[in-house]
Amino acid sequence: MEVTFRQPFMLSAFDARQPAGTYRLVVDEEEIFGLSFLAYRRTATMLHISAISVQNDRHQVVEVDPEELATALDADVLV
Repeated sequence: MEVTFRQPFMLSAFDARQPAGTYRLVVDEEEIFGLSFLAYRRTATMLHISAISVQNDRHQVVEVDPEELATALDADVLV
């Protein structure tokens, strides 16, 4: 999955603001057993840093709070 920020953004998991761009987002899930239907629980939400469009030798994967990420994406749309 990919997420796009039109403006630089900051999340508590980062030491510095991140540039605008499109980022890879990985959501790990595990199956919840014992139910009468198929269901999954999110176990981790990870954002790949730096942006896909940025040529950079440094590449990190940072676990982020999914609610904080959603709030940042919503705020980016309003700018």
